[in-house]
Amino acid sequence: MSNDMAVFAVALGRVLLGGLFVIGGLPHFSALDPLTQVLKARGLPAPRLCLIVGTVFQIVAGALLIFGQFVQFAALGLVVFTLVSSVLMVNFWSLTGEARQKMKNIFMSNLAIIGGLLIAAATA
Repeated sequence: MSNDMAVFAVALGRVLLGGLFVIGGLPHFSALDPLTQVLKARGLPAPRLCLIVGTVFQIVAGALLIFGQFVQFAALGLVVFTLVSSVLMVNFWSLTGEARQKMKNIFMSNLAIIGGLLIAAATA
């Protein structure tokens, strides 16, 4: 792969990864009450505050990736965010049947996203 193509691929990858977090976070603000209840049911302390802070971080870090600013910080922060979110929200281990398989697929996708974030951090 030529150097120009590699630079383009890295930039496009950052836009795609960052966009995933920005687009994924924005709807949280219109669903604060139900999402807060889910986090409360999971035993998270101060669930509304955690949701708001986490969502703002998700959007800001995603935007930083998109614009190529503080890429290592943003990518590694999103690794932690994705791990914590996955453990809190994608609890396939407590489900059975089709619901378990769907959540397991989401969890595996999140692991792949973490892989992309680690690559983004390493190529910053």
